[in-house]
Amino acid sequence: MNSHSKTVAKNAAVVGGATLASRILGFLRDLIIAFALGAGPMADAFFVAFRLPNLLRRLFGEGSLTMAFVPVFTRTREDSGEAEAHTFARSALVWLVLILGVITACAGLLAKPLVLVVAPGFADDPQLVAVTAELVRICFPYIIFISGVALCMGILNSSGHFLAPALAPCILNTVLIASALAGVAMGWSVPHCLAWGVVLAGLGQWLLQQPYLARLGFSWRGPWSFSNPGVKKTGKLMLPTVFGAAVYQINIILGTVLASFLAVGSISYLYYADRLVQFPLGVFGVAVSTAALPSLSLLAAKGQMDDFRQTLSASLRLTLFISLPAAAGLIGLSEPIVSLLFGRGAFSAEAVSMTAWALVGYGVGLPAFAMVRPLVSACYALQDTRTPVRAAVVSLLVYVISGVTLMQVMDHVGLALATTISSWVNAGLLLRGLNRHLGRWADFWRQVALFVALSLVMGAAAWLTIGLGRWAVALVPLWGVGYGVATWLLKVPEARMVVDVLRRRLGR
Repeated sequence: MNSHSKTVAKNAAVVGGATLASRILGFLRDLIIAFALGAGPMADAFFVAFRLPNLLRRLFGEGSLTMAFVPVFTRTREDSGEAEAHTFARSALVWLVLILGVITACAGLLAKPLVLVVAPGFADDPQLVAVTAELVRICFPYIIFISGVALCMGILNSSGHFLAPALAPCILNTVLIASALAGVAMGWSVPHCLAWGVVLAGLGQWLLQQPYLARLGFSWRGPWSFSNPGVKKTGKLMLPTVFGAAVYQINIILGTVLASFLAVGSISYLYYADRLVQFPLGVFGVAVSTAALPSLSLLAAKGQMDDFRQTLSASLRLTLFISLPAAAGLIGLSEPIVSLLFGRGAFSAEAVSMTAWALVGYGVGLPAFAMVRPLVSACYALQDTRTPVRAAVVSLLVYVISGVTLMQVMDHVGLALATTISSWVNAGLLLRGLNRHLGRWADFWRQVALFVALSLVMGAAAWLTIGLGRWAVALVPLWGVGYGVATWLLKVPEARMVVDVLRRRLGR
């Protein structure tokens, strides 16, 4: 394992630790929202309204901007120096604000049509459409702030700083918790309080990044240009990456569209289940890809392809080492987990059961969800934007076909399974595409087979405890330790690497 792989693991630990704090706050946020709104029409209205700027966040933020920005920023700094890289970053922000400002204004004017596009099933309830449109107008400016945060993340990550961007979601969760509690305590409209909270949280996340940028010697005051060559290069890279990200977001929108034709609450069941899957995905999967992108970009810029292959392979092994047992645990303990976190207040026993089944559908795809991020990062580091686009288009077609088919017999669970199927297809196509650049680089299949076997044993053992109800969740640390000890005794390198990183972090 080379030094770059160890750097990725160390930085992934930083991102993962900060993301863990964010996810814990996120669960508390979802618990409070579930208590206040349940899984009824007002909850659906807020989730649809919040989803619109969130979709664009993924489209213009980490979905395409960060992926295209980091390799260009890294190469600009290597070739032309720090000052030119900073000029490029300032120029990128100007373009970002202009483009997203126009989009935000259009969204305000076309809020109702947007709602009907995203959730056509709402058309039979004009009042629900009107409320959702109001929420869209309130929270849509969030996209400007959060995309600016994504740009800050690219600058900081390229400079080896990962903590502040990873902590940014904590601001969002804290503000939304306060907004929901204020709405309940004061008797105000909770969805409207949450929408205003989204905008305030976006501003707070932006402000959090600024002191850390200043410590690196970066300032938004300084030279910039509409015709900066770095911006032009990023724009060219973003054209296909925006399309690829758009395909992925269309996948999400189609899921909402299809779910809106199912029973009331289906959108919320899928939302809460997705939030649970996002916990390990964010803490480990996204953390690895976030940490890997700057290292891969630097190696590609220097032409060190052997180290590139080793670093990418190590990133994938680490991702699967963690995501496979996490998937097994979520599937085996789906109902106790949902019941413990959400089963109170307006969240009924039926909602618990429906959400748990959706969690099972998503859980099977968790390793694929986690693999896609570092694989896409590797493609962008190589400035190959075509492979992710082609893979995304094919996976979208797979999602539509499988989703429409499976929802006929499995309702919302069919949509969750369709997401899983399309994600595995996406991961397979990305692996195949990278083989064209790197040759046979994936040297981890025997180890992955071991991870799968141990995860299945752990998941089956956890499933046998569901008779304990919510108390079964208390045994999760036991299963995690058991998996860790087994891999340590079998001398799995990832187990030793994780222990070494934890030792260094705790030693500090």
